Amino acid sequence: MTAALLSMFSLVTPAAVYAAPETTTDTQEVSSDSTFEMSTAYPGISVKPGETTTFDLDFINQTGSGQDAALSIKDLPDGWEGYFRGNGGQINKVHIQSSGEVSEGLATLSLTVPEGTAEGEYNVTLEAVTDDGESSDVTLTLNVSEEENGASTFTAEYAEQQAASGTAFSFDTTLVNNKGSEQSFSLSAEAPDGWQVSFTPSGESNAVASLNVEAGASQGITVSVTPPETLTQGDYTIPISAISSSEKLTEELKVTITGSYAVEVSTPSGNLSVDAYANDKKAVTLSITNTGNVDLTNLNLTSSAASNWDISFDESTIDLLEAGATKEVTAYITPDSDAITGDYVASITAANDVATSTASLRVSVKTRTSWGLAAVAIIVVLGAGLGYVFKKYGRR
Repeated sequence: MTAALLSMFSLVTPAAVYAAPETTTDTQEVSSDSTFEMSTAYPGISVKPGETTTFDLDFINQTGSGQDAALSIKDLPDGWEGYFRGNGGQINKVHIQSSGEVSEGLATLSLTVPEGTAEGEYNVTLEAVTDDGESSDVTLTLNVSEEENGASTFTAEYAEQQAASGTAFSFDTTLVNNKGSEQSFSLSAEAPDGWQVSFTPSGESNAVASLNVEAGASQGITVSVTPPETLTQGDYTIPISAISSSEKLTEELKVTITGSYAVEVSTPSGNLSVDAYANDKKAVTLSITNTGNVDLTNLNLTSSAASNWDISFDESTIDLLEAGATKEVTAYITPDSDAITGDYVASITAANDVATSTASLRVSVKTRTSWGLAAVAIIVVLGAGLGYVFKKYGRR
């Protein structure tokens, strides 16, 4: 009896020991083949009644083979509208490769909150089911509120700048889309007549009139502002706007023109060529014009010319020259007594601590000589002598 029982035990035990690892192995394989998940980066957001928002859906598939997954909305509040989008159109299925990596933004849920929806918290449940029966749910929580908790922003880092007229100003601004979906913003400015304003996205070289900003993203924009050359002193405000289908964002840029300082040296006719004689003082009328928009004071007149030349002025300092005004000054140029015939350059400069201008006069020196008069006298004498000879001896 005992021997029989021992014999039976020896037959059963090996089978039981053999079966146990086989069962364990099957269980592990099933567990490793069941990894499939749908998710979204921002499952909870705030929205306003009447607003349409989107959620980018990510998928991961570790089942060991590519899977088609049917998409559906399991739970949607009454009156709300939602559908899935992909590749520019409406979809109801996605294919997920078994790469083991997350397929980001493979599908997008577009969700519209009806006008008049009461404030509060609402849940939307999404489901993805593969052909193999694997499923994954995502619950979205939307806080409906009339307040602009998710309002986007358009701001300038340094909104106030100053410089002289003719200066091009550059403002660094940032456009932030705080909505749950991508927005297209048109860019514009309300500048006075004659001003030029352009918008250039950071990192790019071409100006644009509009741009797209993804949900939750920001975009740097350089706003270039060029006022007219003849602008007078003062403060100027340039409102700029970024407008989408649901938002109008504004910012004010302020420019302070401190004035332009400029002077010009010329002659009343504009002719910068004069004739002169060696060691002979030549008077030249100069026009000193304030071409800026700010009065100039203490303008000093200086000169430079060839060695041993002398240049002086009837007024070497102009105490006040009003914006746009012209004052005539006489310069006296005396070439060197040994200057030979030819062209020379004499420079006249008008300058103070904020403005300067130089005019280059071409001085043509003509050297006087007595040979011309002597030649005339000789001709006269010879003519008289010939006349006397003809008169005395002509009849012989």
